Amino acid sequence: MGIKMIVLDSVTKEFGNITVVDHVSCQIQKGEYFALLGPNGAGKTTIVRMLMGFIRPTSGTITINGIPGHETRARKKIGYIAEQNIIPPYLSGVEYLIRHAALLGLSHKDAQKEAERVIQIVSMSGSENKKSHGYSKGMRQRMGLAAAIMGKPDLLVLDEPVSGLDPIGIRQVRNILQDLRDCGMTIILNSHLLSEVEKTCDTAAIIHNGRIMINGSIDSIVTQEENLEDVFVKYVTQE
Repeated sequence: MGIKMIVLDSVTKEFGNITVVDHVSCQIQKGEYFALLGPNGAGKTTIVRMLMGFIRPTSGTITINGIPGHETRARKKIGYIAEQNIIPPYLSGVEYLIRHAALLGLSHKDAQKEAERVIQIVSMSGSENKKSHGYSKGMRQRMGLAAAIMGKPDLLVLDEPVSGLDPIGIRQVRNILQDLRDCGMTIILNSHLLSEVEKTCDTAAIIHNGRIMINGSIDSIVTQEENLEDVFVKYVTQE
């Protein structure tokens, strides 16, 4: 039995009289590459926002690495990248990373060292001193990923990290994430790219109308007769 990184226990989120997440229970083990799948409006982003502490559950509990999710210290070792990663256009990539490192409490000297380390990981060497307004979408995503892994987080939470990328950009991000997982990092991926999830992730949960419809290893969800897209369509079209 693995060591639990995330435990969601009957988590519900209501906005007024609308239930967006409905008694979701799920466990994610340390070192797992987990995908949260569902159509628009299914509740995926709300779950991510609760994990990150941006909003709190209406009921139920979230535990992160053994720490209650509502405590600030639960998120000290989490890296996060949003779907639309915004880098101020007047900053170079390395300036952006050094500013981000300062938020982690690193000295300027340590911030420079950490920026150099993550720039190597995301293959942005040679472009780190260019102003970000000249970056492609893929370069911005990789630089955002570099910021997310500063400080060597235990958990990486990604909201559509390859959205809008071309095939080369998708492959670059995929390879980076697989290397991070191989180094023991736990990764939670919110994505619509089912074929990409099927290639890369260990486990997944399909959520529809705020509820988890199926949850388990990719191998257990996908059969010889069905691929992940077939399973996804079957569950999200149920009445």
